[in-house]
Amino acid sequence: MNSSIISSTNTLLKLETDRLKLITLTPIHAERVFVYYAHNRHHFKGSMPAYVPGFFSVIYHQALLKQQWQQIQHGDILKLWIFKHTDREQSRIIGDITFSNINKGITMSCVVGYKMDKNHLGKGYMTEALQRAIRYVFGTLKLHRIEANIMPTNIASARLVEKIGFQKEGFSPKYLKINNRWEDHSRYAIINPNEV
Repeated sequence: MNSSIISSTNTLLKLETDRLKLITLTPIHAERVFVYYAHNRHHFKGSMPAYVPGFFSVIYHQALLKQQWQQIQHGDILKLWIFKHTDREQSRIIGDITFSNINKGITMSCVVGYKMDKNHLGKGYMTEALQRAIRYVFGTLKLHRIEANIMPTNIASARLVEKIGFQKEGFSPKYLKINNRWEDHSRYAIINPNEV
């Protein structure tokens, strides 16, 4: 079993940048997550698996957050929700980052995925958030490698990861099922620069 990412079930992980807060959430925050997805329903459709029945409900996100919290506790994923620093109550989510398939075995690796609210694109928020989150994954979790899989049509996302140091490693045809279609993906990765 992987070691826990967060030591206490009552403690949320909080990371900060100049403009943002990156926070793990629990089932009590389900309404905020529901509002985030409802607001971006059409914006996210082309980059996510097809929405399952009940996805757009608070109850669904309560269950999902509970499952994710357990996975975080077991060290399997790290899910961070992005808020603006000026949002003191953390009332409105503007993005999210997920480090999944965390492997503390021989590969010491994970896969990263991310989304940004449609009204907050083009402001550098995701660059800022990803850089901070990656520092935590490399510095605190001591992982060796982070992989990102990006559809070739998503030019903005490819530019983003390249800007923060990811290198293109290859191409995987029909790699992930996005919105009920098997989509090609380019594979990018970044290696922990702190390792000797």
